[in-house]
Amino acid sequence: MAVRADLNLSLDGVAVTADQTPENPFGEDWGRLVAPYVGTRTFRERVLHEGSGLGTTGVDDRYAQGYFEGVGAEIMGAGMFGLHTFPDNPDWRGWWGEEPPFGFTVLVLTHAARPPIEFPNGTRFEFRTAAPEEALEEARRLAGDGDIRIGGGASVVRDFLRAGLIDRLHVALTPIVLGRGSRLWDDLHLLEDGYDVSSELAESGVIHVTFTR
Repeated sequence: MAVRADLNLSLDGVAVTADQTPENPFGEDWGRLVAPYVGTRTFRERVLHEGSGLGTTGVDDRYAQGYFEGVGAEIMGAGMFGLHTFPDNPDWRGWWGEEPPFGFTVLVLTHAARPPIEFPNGTRFEFRTAAPEEALEEARRLAGDGDIRIGGGASVVRDFLRAGLIDRLHVALTPIVLGRGSRLWDDLHLLEDGYDVSSELAESGVIHVTFTR
């Protein structure tokens, strides 16, 4: 069992963009940041539920496949679930519609308790006010023999990295500079000293960097 995280980053380390509006809750910068990932065949099949077979099949798609493989439980922040955007909507069920691409229990870290949400495909969102260590202890029980994915956003992954709880971190560096947003690397000086680091260049120009304990 490994604790893993995968994030899309700009060259200046931004993982969560800052140009959202009520009309465009993701923002144009987010679309630019994740365009190579969204363009993969795996994303189109697993997240968009397309059966067309379209999408890229190169290096980016191989990492997209790896994102979904072998996960038994996930921990994510309230922002990734959408609670920052829809804080007063008790009927909000996440960004993913009625077929979220999980199929297991996801622990959502929040400052306020909410009832769990279940979907027919096995996805269950449970909401916790817990420190990283506490959430990870529960996720270990839920994951069985599977890995635990720290889904994001940047502040959640940074908290787990700072606590030394992530075994493998993969970041996909999209060759754009955003200059605004939430950065992953702040206060993680010399993080690489605790990991073996490898990198691979994709056909899209994305650099996939993997930190493995």
